Amino acid sequence: MNDPFRRHNSTPVSSFVLTGYVDLGSLRWLFFCALLLLYLLIIFCNVLLICVIALNRSLHEPMYMFLCSLFINALYGSVALIPFLLVHILRDVHIVPAPFCFLQIYILYGYGTIEFLLLASMSYDRYVAICHPLHYRTRMSQSKTAALIFLPWIYVLLLMGVMIGLRSSLELCGNVIDKVYCDNHPIVKLACYDTTIINIYSIVMTFNAIVYPLIVIVYVYFRILKVCWRGEKHTRQKAMNTCAPHLASVLNFAVAGLFEILQSRFNMSHVPSMLRVFLSLYFLLCQPLFNPLIYGLVLTNIRHICRDLLLRVFRRDKSDS
Repeated sequence: MNDPFRRHNSTPVSSFVLTGYVDLGSLRWLFFCALLLLYLLIIFCNVLLICVIALNRSLHEPMYMFLCSLFINALYGSVALIPFLLVHILRDVHIVPAPFCFLQIYILYGYGTIEFLLLASMSYDRYVAICHPLHYRTRMSQSKTAALIFLPWIYVLLLMGVMIGLRSSLELCGNVIDKVYCDNHPIVKLACYDTTIINIYSIVMTFNAIVYPLIVIVYVYFRILKVCWRGEKHTRQKAMNTCAPHLASVLNFAVAGLFEILQSRFNMSHVPSMLRVFLSLYFLLCQPLFNPLIYGLVLTNIRHICRDLLLRVFRRDKSDS
């Protein structure tokens, strides 16, 4: 709890200073080039798979629609946040205007919340496909699939709108954030008065955005395991091939989210600054880079279409030359 007497030291904050950037020295351009390469790879892979799914009617199934939404969300988070990091890697002073800082928090938390909610929706889709295959078409109708895809975006608009409103009304006694991008809890720590209401709302928001989707995913996979355990060997194999990429994606993002929460909530000054930067970047890069690679390699339909598309492009380039 913040000391109420600090309120007398409050001043209007028009910008924030980010101190999470370590002194890269001569390695600055190396880090910039590495991050730029990863960013371009993220854009290429996600755009490629979005186009593949959108342009092939054979892939206009609920599972692929959910994947397309994941790739769109990856672009949303990456395009909004990674260019900011690229610019600041090359700067000596890291100052962010307050309105842009709050916008960055909205995008960051919105991206994470949508990711978890879509992963929960995908687990339900896999549950219906494996446990109730005869009723799949009726349970996963176009209208229900569309609702499961678009509701997370509407939900985030409401959830994050309230959070940003609470944050922007805070009286702050400082403007220094020990991270490489703006984050919610470090700003709350700068408040000059009691922030119990905001902290309670943050806990509720964390439960709705992370804990509840993970509970749904665990429960769904428990039901899937029960069905597979009673089924034949080829049923278990088919379920494993279908669910493995999704489980890998869930575990990857859950670990990244855990690291991010630990950094925001607890004092990590004893952790080497380079490791803290790496963990922050891992949260931003892990899903946008991991999802298209794992789904593009594992799912046969997507892999074959991508291969044929790239072969046609290379052959056309050779014929033109």
